[in-house]
Amino acid sequence: MTVSLSLDPQFFNLLADSHQRLVGTPLIDNGIAPADAARWLYEDAPFCVLAHNTDTDPRFIYANRAAQRCFEYDWNGITALRSRFSAEQPNREERAQLLESVRTRGFASGYRGVRISRSERRFWIEGGTVWNLIDSDGVYHGQAATFHHWHDV
Repeated sequence: MTVSLSLDPQFFNLLADSHQRLVGTPLIDNGIAPADAARWLYEDAPFCVLAHNTDTDPRFIYANRAAQRCFEYDWNGITALRSRFSAEQPNREERAQLLESVRTRGFASGYRGVRISRSERRFWIEGGTVWNLIDSDGVYHGQAATFHHWHDV
């Protein structure tokens, strides 16, 4: 059984700290109390955050509720999904190139791309940021993405 990272404060710290270090901006508003931050990001954030692991064919390990609604999966469904399946076959090569660029450069911002939901609804994500999940010891744990804007194709 996979341990849920949805409310895990250590995983939240990995997301937030690596975003701050690599992107140079906070992942969430500084007005949120540290004790409430993981819960707020998972349950209440009005923007999407997803993360995948380091497998050769990465699997999502985190998706906040906004991302679950956007992609039309619950926690168990999205964390069983290989992240490449968030894009249709014709868009997977472009997505793979973005992720490789992020892997070597640390992050990318201003990303725009078409994604697909569980019901096969196609939607644009706009102004996305993708960054490496690297802990304070320099260990690579995967990649994460956030986007605030999306709309149906």
